[in-house]
Amino acid sequence: MLPHNPNTDTQFDEASLRTICLAGGCFWGTEAYMARIPGVARTSCGYANGQTVNPTYKEVCTGETGHAEAIMLHYDPGKIALDRLLTAFFETIDPTTLNRQGPDVGTQYRTGIHCTETQDTAAVASFVEERQAGYDEPIVTEVLPLESFYPAEEYHQRYLEKNPGGYCHVDLGKLSN
Repeated sequence: MLPHNPNTDTQFDEASLRTICLAGGCFWGTEAYMARIPGVARTSCGYANGQTVNPTYKEVCTGETGHAEAIMLHYDPGKIALDRLLTAFFETIDPTTLNRQGPDVGTQYRTGIHCTETQDTAAVASFVEERQAGYDEPIVTEVLPLESFYPAEEYHQRYLEKNPGGYCHVDLGKLSN
């Protein structure tokens, strides 16, 4: 059994969990928001789909590594469907803005849904295609297989829990459990 999500009273069976990687701009807010969703077992901040191995935050901030700030999210599909997770994720981003979310600008702040399981790629692409009807501008959120994910430094993990007054472009009040 995995430790439970700190915002729920649920224990999770590791064998039943699925994984997806979400890049939503600054990872602090994305992690804090998504971790509050019932059915999410755990989240961690990190760097996805870049060209270097095990980059540091300082390296990613140069924009030269190709990584996106992202979260690895483990969820129980028996408690929450993938499309509900994606709906919640879309509530936190502007999917039509390239390389920027809130005041954060740079390729590391691009939005993306990086699939860890092949069968999820088609479902995610279909979800994004359906959502396009609600936007005047094209959705630029990447839908790609997850090629690499490196955990961010410890001080980034659960940052907003450790620093409740910390910066966040995500409205954490939108989600009520």
